[in-house]
Amino acid sequence: MPQLSLHSPLGPLTLTEEDGAIIALDWGWGRDQTETPLLCEARDWLDQWFDAPTGSFPYPMKPWGTDYQKKVWAALCEIPLGETRTYKQIAEKVGGSARSVGQAVGRNPVPVLIPCHRVVAAHGLGGYSGDGGVDDKVWLLEFEGASLP
Repeated sequence: MPQLSLHSPLGPLTLTEEDGAIIALDWGWGRDQTETPLLCEARDWLDQWFDAPTGSFPYPMKPWGTDYQKKVWAALCEIPLGETRTYKQIAEKVGGSARSVGQAVGRNPVPVLIPCHRVVAAHGLGGYSGDGGVDDKVWLLEFEGASLP
């Protein structure tokens, strides 16, 4: 699978493509670097987004996951820039419990692009699977102009 890495304010990130769609965004620099048209466009979009965040990721994504996880991830993509939702609010929208939503959010293979950082606990931030943990979540939320809980 082709991969392409980029430098970001969160540290190095690596995009992975399969069958014409982004399937993963990982922390760290990938070993192999392949410049496909999609990966170059996605990298350039992220570079611009980290300069001035606007809009949603406009390229195809097909993250691997269960049907329920994909339903949760789709709901995350509907959270506007600079806003947050609680795990409970997402659960009310897609079904399940706040805990099952939290598990799906934690398994998001395309963080930042699927904005799992915009989901917070009822009384606090909750966790974050990024390399910098909750510090990355706080940075992303402040960067987007969201109010912290």
